[in-house]
Amino acid sequence: MTSGQRANSFAARIVAWQRTHGRHDLPWQNTRDAYRIWLSEIMLQQTQVTTVLPYYERFLQRFPDVLSLAAASEDDVLALWAGLGYYSRARNLHRAAQQVVTQHGGRFPADVDALAALPGVGRSTAAAIAAFAYDVVAPILDGNVKRVLARHAAVDGFPGASTVEKKLWQIASERLPAQSADIVAYTQGLMDLGATVCTRGDPRCGGCPVAADCAAREQGRTAELPTARPAKALPERRQRYLLLRHSDDVLLVKRPAPGIWGGLWCLPEIGDDESALPALLRKRFGVNRIGDTRQLPDIVHTFTHFRLTLVITEVAVAGRTPVARDSGTVWLALADASGAALPKPISRLLISMSDAKRIA
Repeated sequence: MTSGQRANSFAARIVAWQRTHGRHDLPWQNTRDAYRIWLSEIMLQQTQVTTVLPYYERFLQRFPDVLSLAAASEDDVLALWAGLGYYSRARNLHRAAQQVVTQHGGRFPADVDALAALPGVGRSTAAAIAAFAYDVVAPILDGNVKRVLARHAAVDGFPGASTVEKKLWQIASERLPAQSADIVAYTQGLMDLGATVCTRGDPRCGGCPVAADCAAREQGRTAELPTARPAKALPERRQRYLLLRHSDDVLLVKRPAPGIWGGLWCLPEIGDDESALPALLRKRFGVNRIGDTRQLPDIVHTFTHFRLTLVITEVAVAGRTPVARDSGTVWLALADASGAALPKPISRLLISMSDAKRIA
């Protein structure tokens, strides 16, 4: 069998398997609406389907089309995204919607390069959108697909390394189906295969449509491929925050973007010098009279690349100066915390405080 025949055989088996055994009832399937497809693909970047489902439904209820999303405020978008993580995706989602409206007349382009140029999209996501919405034949290479191809072709090396990724892109391009009519089933099939059969741990090779010529299976290497990310100790960081409270309101500041929690409302960061706190309150927040001060239990929050310990000092304020939201500072009622654009650990803290207040 020639390399071309092998590639066609691979694609044909994936297509046939997907049509019989793949997933067909996800809310973003069975549609040609590029907006819905794009929204799902952005949400699914580095996030599991079960986590995305409720967020996807809420987004569509609030923003049913690209025009409504483009016209929304960043705060509204981030509030709906809160808890889904990787917040740069939400900011890019908003910017991309605005570009689709201003540069493409409110219609997502069918060209892969034009799609990839949108903020937060990239090559693989662009190919998936083009395939599902417009039957464009182009390779994808998300995390699940990397695992399938790395095992099937026995590609050594961490898939995130540039040389390894380049090789996987070549393999992905070579194995595309010849007919555009098959590209939706093929693209979805690769995703489904990686998510449900060729899983990271304990792959179900008996149910795999391409197991017969899988090099990793033949060599007994499914457990070691793809090669894991090189081990690296997770850095630890500590940061002090100020929970400035007046009655049932809490002072929040808007985080700068880019950066962690960029664009979200958060407790203000403070330094370690306790003696400087009164001057800080006067200068930054116009607070002259303070009441009780107490240290809250530390909160540990793990990001992809580091672990953050939040050290939080709560200060009761006897009086406060009104602030405007557009100044980057706002007083938030504890009861409104669940609907605000807050980082997950801050949201959980304020919601728990609100619940405790209500029970009391």
